[in-house]
Amino acid sequence: MTNWTKCKAVERNPRKISGAWAFTGTRVPVYALFENLESGATVKEFLEWYPEVEAWQVASVLKHEAEYLKSTP
Repeated sequence: MTNWTKCKAVERNPRKISGAWAFTGTRVPVYALFENLESGATVKEFLEWYPEVEAWQVASVLKHEAEYLKSTP
């Protein structure tokens, strides 16, 4: 499981969306990005659908996940 604690683009608040990791300053859960990408959406479409999420946040989340995957045996 990815450790999101060092990714500044996301935050976790037990009082918001059941404590799921969300893009900082929003109520958009990180899993929404991955679910949309898995369904065939582009990053551009995701950003249009969730205008409160900034492009740097998506880039940071994707980079963080890629680094995690590279380091996992």
